[in-house]
Amino acid sequence: MRRGRRAALLPAVLAFALGPARAEEGLVPYAVVGDAIPEPLAGLAGDPARGRAIVADRTRGLCLLCHAGPFPEERFQGNLAPDLAGVGARRSPAQLRLRLVDGRALNPDTIMPSYYSLSGLARVGRAWRGRPILSAGEIEDVVAFLATLREPEGRP
Repeated sequence: MRRGRRAALLPAVLAFALGPARAEEGLVPYAVVGDAIPEPLAGLAGDPARGRAIVADRTRGLCLLCHAGPFPEERFQGNLAPDLAGVGARRSPAQLRLRLVDGRALNPDTIMPSYYSLSGLARVGRAWRGRPILSAGEIEDVVAFLATLREPEGRP
């Protein structure tokens, strides 16, 4: 199947495969529509400043292990994943939310952690068992921050 046709079918396939709402024990349910989770988790509004702190914190989000971004104070940024500079212009908050919650919904082979999922986490240390890496509020904080990154690196 050609890539264009496959990409056109993706939203319908995801809606069918994932169903209208997902709920894991202890987590708020969310609806996946196409390649996004349109509504904020638990109706929470995120705080961009807290989100930036999570993204830059190498003990919390670990984002900079794989991603680079507009963080001039941070050394040794990753190059395994897309640069975060301009990500708010490339993806909607709803699309960012799904990628953070559980990127496996879009790519089962992704190395991106599922930050708000408890299923399929076979190699997780005891400290994380039974709870997501980030809370619903922290997910929304990160989404709010990433949505502010509108300009590619090096542009005003």
